[in-house]
Amino acid sequence: MTTHAQMFVNLPVQNLDRSVAFFTALGYSFNPQFTDENATCMLLGENLFAMLLVRPFFQTFTQKELIDPQRQVQTLVALPLGSRAEVDALADKAVAAGAKAHEPKDYGFMYQRAYDDLDGNTWEIFHMDPNAVPGDAQA
Repeated sequence: MTTHAQMFVNLPVQNLDRSVAFFTALGYSFNPQFTDENATCMLLGENLFAMLLVRPFFQTFTQKELIDPQRQVQTLVALPLGSRAEVDALADKAVAAGAKAHEPKDYGFMYQRAYDDLDGNTWEIFHMDPNAVPGDAQA
C-alpha cells in the first residue's frame, strides 16, 4: 500500500494578501519559510498544508488551462473537525470573513458545512461519527 507522510494541496488565488487575511481570520497560520510574493504555505494540520499560489505562478507548474473557480469546480477540499460545534464555528468565521456559504448537510453520521473562499475554491468542513455510519454506507 502506498502511503504519504505529508499532503500539500496547491490552490491558485487572485490576491495573496487578501487570501492570507481571509484564512488568518479563520484561525489558520502560515509558514514564513515558504512564503514570498508568489505563494504561502498555510498550515492545516500537523502534516497537512495548502499552498496558496498567485495564478501566474501556479500556471508555471502546469501546461493545462486553469479553471475559473468562481464558475467551475475541480476539487473539493474536505477537512474534518472534532464536533458539530467546531464545524459551525469555523463555517461562521468563514462567512463573516467574506466566504459564500453552502447549505448545511446533515447525514446523521456526518454533519457538513461548506463554503467557497474569496477565490471560489470550495472547502467542506465536516464532523463524522464513525460509530454512527450505517452498515451499507461504510467504505
